[in-house]
Amino acid sequence: MRVHHLNCGSLRPFGGRFIDGRPGYLRRARMVCHCLLVETDDGLTLVDTGVGPRDTLPTTFMAVTNPTMDITETAARQVVRLGYEVADVRHIVLTHMDLDHAGGVKDFPRAKVHVYAEELRNALAQDDRSDRMRFRPAQWAGADFETYTADGEEWFGFDAVQPLKGLGEDIALVPLAGHTKGHAGVAVRTDGKWLLHAGDSYFFHREMDPAQPYCTPGLSLFQRIVETERKPRLANQDRLRSLVRDHGDEVNVFSAHDPIEFDRH
Repeated sequence: MRVHHLNCGSLRPFGGRFIDGRPGYLRRARMVCHCLLVETDDGLTLVDTGVGPRDTLPTTFMAVTNPTMDITETAARQVVRLGYEVADVRHIVLTHMDLDHAGGVKDFPRAKVHVYAEELRNALAQDDRSDRMRFRPAQWAGADFETYTADGEEWFGFDAVQPLKGLGEDIALVPLAGHTKGHAGVAVRTDGKWLLHAGDSYFFHREMDPAQPYCTPGLSLFQRIVETERKPRLANQDRLRSLVRDHGDEVNVFSAHDPIEFDRH
């Protein structure tokens, strides 16, 4: 399968080196919203859809992340720029339903949206102020959801991994709870090797160093603030590091917001 790597939302938070590790503190950092467009036998599949329209984003998110809101970065515009039609996107697979990952869902009304049932339940419940901030129903109201429970087969040391309905054996959900309760990784097999989109399981590329993992102070603090469950989040980071150490030649792991990882692809 052919895979396109898309940045569906540039973010420019204050903090410079505290965020992205590059020189200079008194500047805006660079972050991306790394999405995938996968060519399959059943049309196109998007893994995450990035930042949504301005009117669905709360002022706090706008102030903290400073998204560029460049319409040419939207998933829909990039699909068309690659020579396809919006209707060609038949499936959307969400790592989770945060506003910067599910923001473009409504642009693809014919797509089946694949997500863990626990993630959808929490997004719909709007239990507290934090959930109402991060889960924005206006972005995905009326979507055709296909939900999954966290069970399945073993995959490179991960339990309960299952292929997606209607997409064969080459795209699978990998349970990676912690950032949100129903957070997933999305594994895509292409050219004899797997890609694993780990979503927000981690934020900085050096966190995946099996010997000396490191995260910038700003992103380390941010992960603790927005996590839903700390113990599973940290445990899954350890499992991802083990995956990189033991199977890095078979599985290419990357996260959603790190620009270094995005540029590699």
